Amino acid sequence: INAEYMGYQLCLRCKMAEGKCAIHLVEEGQFVHVLRIFNSNIKGTMKVGFALSIVKGIGLRLAHVLLRVARIDATKRAGELTLDEVNRLNEIIADPQGHSIPVWLYNRKRDRKDGKDSIIVSNGWDTKLREDLERMRKIRLHRGLRHLWGLKVRGQHTCSTGRTGSTIGYVRQKKQNT
Repeated sequence: INAEYMGYQLCLRCKMAEGKCAIHLVEEGQFVHVLRIFNSNIKGTMKVGFALSIVKGIGLRLAHVLLRVARIDATKRAGELTLDEVNRLNEIIADPQGHSIPVWLYNRKRDRKDGKDSIIVSNGWDTKLREDLERMRKIRLHRGLRHLWGLKVRGQHTCSTGRTGSTIGYVRQKKQNT
């Protein structure tokens, strides 16, 4: 509901009709409709946990753990986050070990270059994936070759499925009348 009440914008948390919600008021300047976090555009009307899961590298479970560690209310909308809360989330993702997040929640365990466990998000996630695929192609791993050829990688059957892309199809020749 996007209603105004005495110069204030009504909060989107409640499901009440226009003008009836006086409990959850948000000052007009605080609500942000499109939030930019980790190079991702997030709708301000979404709840914070689900909004964080839009970012590449952050799933639902990690998002809720991040909210708990940062002491942010999970029932808040993303548009209600303050700049301080967003900065706290950035700090926690930059140094998850310092904030006692368990290692099994990290999305990059024992990195090949530095051997460290970390949480990688957004552009860093794309870069690491591209580097891994390039390494697999370079050393001619079976998995890397399947990626290179555009075939299924994880052992799926390919006889009747996965035919999109490289197939040409059957072309019937016309009969000549003689």
